[in-house]
Amino acid sequence: MDVQSSSSEYTLTVQLPDHIKHEMVTISVLKGSKLKIIADAWHMEAECHFEWVINFPPHDIDMSGVHAQLGADGVLVIGVHRRPRYHV
Repeated sequence: MDVQSSSSEYTLTVQLPDHIKHEMVTISVLKGSKLKIIADAWHMEAECHFEWVINFPPHDIDMSGVHAQLGADGVLVIGVHRRPRYHV
C-alpha cells in the first residue's frame, strides 16, 4: 500500500492480484480517524485475503469524502479528502 498526501487529499494505492474483483473489496470507516480496507477472494485458498488499517492524524480527514476505484489492471486507488486548515 502506497500512501501519498497533498494539502487537499490523501491517495492510497495498491496493486491487487487479477483474481480480486470490485465486489470483493470492502472499505469501512473506523472510530478514531481510521480506514479499513479488506480485499478477499473467498473462493480461493492462497493469496486471497488482504487487509489494511490506515490511521490518519486526528481531525485531519473528512470521512464523508472517501472515494475508491478498482481499475481493470487491478490497481485500487482510494482518495480521502482532508479537512481545510485555517491559519490565523
